[in-house]
Parts: sequence; structure tokens; C-alpha cells
Amino acid sequence: MRPCSHHGLVGDILLGNVRLLGMFRAAATSRSMLFLCACAAAASLAGLSAQPLAAQEPSGLQAAIILEQVIVKAIERSEASVVSIARFNPESAARDIPQVMFPRPGMQFVDPLSSQNPTNPDFVPNAFATGVVVDKAGYIVTSYQAVKGEGELWVTTIAKRPMRAVITASDTRSDLAILKVESAPEDVTFAPIKFGDASKLKKGQIVIALGNPYAIARDGQTSASWGIIANVSRKLAPNKDAEDARDKKNTIHHFGTLIQTDAKLNLGTSGGALLNLQGEMIGLTISQAAAAGFEQSAGYAVPVDDLFLRAIDSLKQGKEVEYGLLGVSGATLGSAERRAGMQGVRIDSVRGGSPAERAGIYPRDIITHVAGHPINDVDGLMLQIGKQPAGKPTLVGVEHDGRVTTKTVTLAKYEVRGKNIVTSPRPSWRGIHIDFPSSHPELDPQFNQGIRLAAPCVLVIDVDPESKAWTAGIRRGMLITHVDNVAVENPDEFTTQAAKARGTIELRIEALPGQPPVVKVEE
Repeated sequence: MRPCSHHGLVGDILLGNVRLLGMFRAAATSRSMLFLCACAAAASLAGLSAQPLAAQEPSGLQAAIILEQVIVKAIERSEASVVSIARFNPESAARDIPQVMFPRPGMQFVDPLSSQNPTNPDFVPNAFATGVVVDKAGYIVTSYQAVKGEGELWVTTIAKRPMRAVITASDTRSDLAILKVESAPEDVTFAPIKFGDASKLKKGQIVIALGNPYAIARDGQTSASWGIIANVSRKLAPNKDAEDARDKKNTIHHFGTLIQTDAKLNLGTSGGALLNLQGEMIGLTISQAAAAGFEQSAGYAVPVDDLFLRAIDSLKQGKEVEYGLLGVSGATLGSAERRAGMQGVRIDSVRGGSPAERAGIYPRDIITHVAGHPINDVDGLMLQIGKQPAGKPTLVGVEHDGRVTTKTVTLAKYEVRGKNIVTSPRPSWRGIHIDFPSSHPELDPQFNQGIRLAAPCVLVIDVDPESKAWTAGIRRGMLITHVDNVAVENPDEFTTQAAKARGTIELRIEALPGQPPVVKVEE
């Protein structure tokens, strides 16, 4: 074996690549086979030792088989974690079942093989989608758009066992929902999928999509397609029919989160798994209606990143997913400023009483970074602030009068548009239900009356009738700043302090006309 330097090996690889591609052109009978062979060649070349390449050249068929085996193994690792989802509306189905009367009065014919029976293999659902098992207790993540609506939800695993499921929680801003299988048979087990890291994805990586296209996999036997990562950090198109400007970009994905793939994602694959070649889930596929004038829409997937994992954790618990809010509006820097090397978003206005105002951020300031991420435009600012949890300190880079400083800002809560399903809301305290003021502008007195708060607070969103709090005079829309002289800036702080309280407690209220500054609530 002749000696081989680093440069000599690179030369061998390049020369071998040319030779292999020549063989692939001769062996391949279609564009897809040529692509398959080229991908396999790249994978094979990446593992070469210092031996001359000529002694290791695989045939075109051998190279294709290598990648074929990798894809097959990746599917085998994960297909048991992917389920089909069917929505069935018994009321509409009942109208379609023929009623056959027997001679004896009161008897009604029931066909055990009826296609209207969700447990029957011939069952045809009103709607269908895909889901991915994320917990061995029977929790399944899917796209909320794919499962919302009237009717029962049924999931079928690879074991061909249809089972009833209910939505534990949903989030319109991430388009995610968690289902929980009800009363699974004792012999049914759930295999949680293994998550990968979508933050490391590169354009050109090979990916595999598992789903239930056109409900042909409704027996739980998932269908597969494959392709490459076409792009990352893609944006959904704005909702053209939305009358309110806030509804035009009502999801976090409108600001640039999505994975774009050329793998086929037909109707019914929404909520399925996008895998890497190790069989790890790096995205949750979603449906996107084709734009007018195009044959089909791009294939998109929600990336498996920190925000995705945080949303899954909240939804499994039946809780609301909370997104950060800074409380500013701004504009992207002009082209001349960007050419001069400036970066960020210039603030136009700062909402009174917002986290931005309390942190000392002013109009004309420039936000350059959020949580270490550079900010280049308004969408980027919305995305990075939205990725941060509400009520948590976040580092924000701010340029003021030419000087850049880093401020620690405790974010408020973003007002999510649309109806979320929450089965485990934040618990009440002595009849008081509270939340961030920013998430309920219709109840927020400072928002509706132009009041500038002197201190952080929580908002009373409801009061149980005849409770201790109701008797004491606490009402919906009040702002609580202190619990027994301890300041509370967010619901978690209120809950923690209230849990320590014993006996009669004093709540300090941000006084509005006709409201007392302090209310005493008995135990």
C-alpha cells in the first residue's frame, strides 16, 4: 500500500467520484436512480481509508443497495411510532347507514361489517391524518389543523388496533396538538419516537416522510416517501383573507421556522414524521394548501427544536403553550443602513407598562440580538421573542445613541389568536383565576384605558361566584401587584406566593376609578 497524504486522499476521492459517476450513468435507467446512486457514492466515499480508491470502487448497483438498506433500516426504526388518525362523526354517518327492518317490531338491522364502524378494516373516515407517538403512556403529537373539528378521533397503530383518542391540549400558534389514547387494551404498547436535532439540518440532506396519504395507511401500516431538505427556516405565506392584520401572520411559522422538503407530502400525511437517515424524527409534517397558479404546494415540516420540545411538554400536561412578548413595534433598517454595516430592528413604539418599557428600551433604539441570536428584520424579532417562554428573563441586545448594551428582560405573554384546547388550566386561588395582562387585551384596563402601570402585575381573568375572593370584592379585570406586600410579576410568582399564604391575605390592586387599593381575602 502506497503512502497517502491528506491531499493525496482528497485527490483519490475526487478521481474516484468521477469514475463512479461514469458507472452510475451507465447503470441508472432514471433520474431517481442516478440520484440514488450519487447519494450512495457520497456516503461510501465519506468512509474511505488511506487505501487507493481504485481498490475500493463499488459497482453502481452496490452503491444503490447501500443507501437502500440505510433507508429501509431508518423506516424500520421508527414506523412503529407513527399512527394513522381518523375523524368520525357518528351523526353524519348514521344518516348513511341503511335501515333494514325485520318482520318483528322493534328490531333493527346492524351490519357488523359496516364501513361506518371505526373498528372495521373497511371504515372510511370523514377526515384522516397522521400522528407520532411521543410517550409510552399513549400520547400522540399531530397537526392541530388536521384533527380539529366535530367528531370522534380514532388512532390505529402498526398492530392494526383502532383505539379512541381525545385531544389533551392544542396550540394554534404552533399548529400542534397532543392526543391521548383512551382505554388502550393491555396487550397494546406504544413506542415513542426518538427525536433528532433539527437545528443541525443542512440543505441537501436526505430525509424520509412517514404518513397516511389519502388514508391508504389507515390500517396503521405507515406509507413512506423520501427526498432531500430543500431549505430551512421557511415562512408560511400570510393569510390573504384575514381582515385583522394580526390574523395575517397568526402562527409562529409565518416568521420563518419551517423545514422545506421535496419528499411527497400528500393529503393525510399532515402530522407525520420527517426522519433523518438514523431514523430520528427531525420534523412534524404539516399540510399547506397549494397557492393559485402552482401545481402543488411545498412540503413543510415543523422542526424538532427547543420550541417544539417545550410545546410538546406543555401539551402533554394539558397546559397552554406560552410565548414571549416584548411589547414593541418596529421596522427593518433601511438598505443604506444595512450597507453601512448596521444590523437590527429600529423601535417605532413601546407599549406602556410592557417588559420593554420596564427594561429601559425606547423608541428609536435598535434591537440587535435576542437570546444570542442576531436580529435582521421584524419577522426575525417576532420569531426569536416568540421562541422564549413568557415570564422568563431573556437577554436582549439594544443599541441606544450608538452604544450597544445587553438588557435582561422578563417577557410578558403573547396573545395567541384562535381557540386553544386546554384541559389543565392554571389552578385558581380562593376563587381567583389569573393570567398575564398582555394575553387578554379585552380585559386589560391599562390597554383599554391608556393607564401606565407603575409596577408589574397579574390580571384577574375570572372569579368563581360565591368564592372568598368574590365576597371580598375581587372582580374580573382587576390587576394584582402584590400578595401580602410581596410583588408578583407573573402568574407563576403569584401562584408561588399565594401557596404560602395562610389566613386572611392582603392583595394590592392597581387602583382604577371605583376600585380599592387593597383587598383582604379570607381563607
